[in-house]
Amino acid sequence: MTDAHDVAAVRRAEHAADPELAAGSDRLMTRAAAGVAAVVAGELRRGRAGAGGVYGARAVLLVGPGSNGGDALHAGARLAARGAVVTALRSSDRVHARGLAALLAAGGRVVGPHDAAAARLALQDADVVVDGLLGVGGRPGLDERAAALVAAVPAGALVVAVDLPSGVDAESGELPDGPCVHADLTVALGCAKPSLLLPPAAGATAGRVVVVDIGLDPDALGEPAVSELDAPAAAALWPVPGPGDDKYSRGVLGVVAGGDTYTGAALLCTGAAVRAGAGMVRYSGPPRPTELVRQHLPEVVPGTGRVQAWAVGSGVDPDDDAQAHAVTEAVRAAVDDGVPCLLDAGALPALVARVREHGPLDPMTSRVLLTPHAGELARLLADLGPGAAADLGPGPVDRRTVTARPLAHARAAARATGATVLLKGSTTLVVEPPGAPGAGGPTGRPRVRAQTDGPGWLGTAGAGDVLAGVAGVLLAAGLDPLDAGSLATAVHGRAAVAASAGGPLHAEAVSRALPGVVAHLLTTGEWR
Repeated sequence: MTDAHDVAAVRRAEHAADPELAAGSDRLMTRAAAGVAAVVAGELRRGRAGAGGVYGARAVLLVGPGSNGGDALHAGARLAARGAVVTALRSSDRVHARGLAALLAAGGRVVGPHDAAAARLALQDADVVVDGLLGVGGRPGLDERAAALVAAVPAGALVVAVDLPSGVDAESGELPDGPCVHADLTVALGCAKPSLLLPPAAGATAGRVVVVDIGLDPDALGEPAVSELDAPAAAALWPVPGPGDDKYSRGVLGVVAGGDTYTGAALLCTGAAVRAGAGMVRYSGPPRPTELVRQHLPEVVPGTGRVQAWAVGSGVDPDDDAQAHAVTEAVRAAVDDGVPCLLDAGALPALVARVREHGPLDPMTSRVLLTPHAGELARLLADLGPGAAADLGPGPVDRRTVTARPLAHARAAARATGATVLLKGSTTLVVEPPGAPGAGGPTGRPRVRAQTDGPGWLGTAGAGDVLAGVAGVLLAAGLDPLDAGSLATAVHGRAAVAASAGGPLHAEAVSRALPGVVAHLLTTGEWR
């Protein structure tokens, strides 16, 4: 599990690790600089930056006035001591004095904040650029001098950010209106920061994230602000049947998906559920999709019956009265009978109607997982009424605003509905509502997961239907909505990687790759 912690938690842990930090101690900075230098040296040795090693490599530091600038300067001193040609470009008249002295003593060169021509010349020949302009204490965005340095970074240079890319909001992952650093690799100091996992920043600016140990105590950090499942965590969560299990104890999933208009959704959702290991799948739908399911998936049982969870709404036409009734009944069962339920696109209006009439669900008794994409989430918030988006500020909620501030909008939807929200995207967010059992009840902090597991090719018709089937199986097996949603997203994304092999894919291929991906995960603890 990769955990990211907010700025306040990091500050507490840093002062716990070094009680003399407030008095100017460089103990943690020394450890951080050693970690950054080691990562940069490793990239240079592997030829990632076009250089054949550290000796003679041209490293340029972008140095701001704060402690991140000090980290970069001390790291540059270590690289210079190993034979790298290191130049520090200052964006401010202020600079970390001891870091500057260390770099100069090691033979590094410094360019002042007013010598733009010398800065551009140094950047032209850079093999690696180390971004130390702003840290977690910086405001989003860059000032004019820092922005000019970033704009001059050549396209071919390897960019390594210290702790987080400068200009990005550390907490929310939201991007500034102006320029920011786009790193190939970010060296997170002590722990990841939320913006390194959260969209849109995670996919656009952070690059590969490497966490280096600087001696922070996990107990001092406390609960993470956001987490990402890695392979060992996913393997530990995946439900594996024992010798005494049967099809009922493993979990029966009821599926209401597709219809006469979108028959493919019925096949994709039920097929994914079968291949993800459901004990039994029941399908409720009109005669035509039911017959197609029976022909292609004879193990799926048509009609209604007792289930341990529902997967409802994928490919359901809002004008299909029969399926709309089945959706409404599934929502009623999820709320009134406490049956876990996944609600996809076609089921969201039924939830809205329920919430508008009775108020948000009680997350202590309802285990409901919503799986909208950005446009569907925008419609959900609009249909719930102005109160649902009151905390998001003025202006309309649409796909663009959701994409720009995905975490804020997912939290608003979770709070307004009482359901866990899985917001699909290149980085998928899974956000618990306040008061969820996993958050520690009414006073606990709602948990957030962010998963970036699938290739860009996964943005294809039917992929969400496959995801719904996998997540539904995990709900039926007893996982809570947060674990079911994040684990399904991770395995779904890795199945897409396997099906794609670097090229185009289609949703059925993702579904067929599921058993092999799960088997490899469970036998090796690694992704296929």
